Amino acid sequence: MNDIQQQQLAAATTYMQQVLGQDHSGHSSDHIQRVVHLTTALCRQEQVAAFIPLMAATLHDVIDDKVVTDVTVARQALSDFLTHQQVSATDQAEIWLIIDRLSFSKNLVHKQQLPLSGQIVQDADRLDAIGAIGIARTFYYGGHTGEKLYDPAIKPRTQMDKAAYREQSTVINHFYEKLLLLQDSMNTASAKKLAAQRQQVMQTFLTEFKAEWNGEA
Repeated sequence: MNDIQQQQLAAATTYMQQVLGQDHSGHSSDHIQRVVHLTTALCRQEQVAAFIPLMAATLHDVIDDKVVTDVTVARQALSDFLTHQQVSATDQAEIWLIIDRLSFSKNLVHKQQLPLSGQIVQDADRLDAIGAIGIARTFYYGGHTGEKLYDPAIKPRTQMDKAAYREQSTVINHFYEKLLLLQDSMNTASAKKLAAQRQQVMQTFLTEFKAEWNGEA
């Protein structure tokens, strides 16, 4: 990255911290920092220029309807920020395309097409949703929304659209409705390898959880 891009990325980090610094849903700045770290590593491994992926990784949750109260206002604020930072129209368009298409819920009905830059950010974001961190974030978000821990009578849902996905189920069902599906949705070879390791962590946890739930020694 050149000096101007580094300054723009630093400003984006500050902007993100202002928006997400007080988040208590699992989408706060520590999540973003991990996604940025993973994005950096994947860009290096895939030999992709890092500026646009890192900008999208840094900003992807500042307009998320799980986090902000008014998405329209948040989108306008982000657009104003990018323009104020003199991010080119071409770069802005690609950043917006990535942010608007990467989420799990946006891909439930139709798979959204992404350039490799976006595939990398999507992989990084999904990697932070699985494994040990994924387990922690899932229970943290479930507590934040008041979701039920587990009920064997409530079965995991399939064939959901975004509206159905956002309806409450149970925390444990979330593993089957989303998290365990993410390994097969990874785009890059590097992410697939990391996802396989994190998948095993979740499967081991679920086996132990259900054994303890059932009172097994």
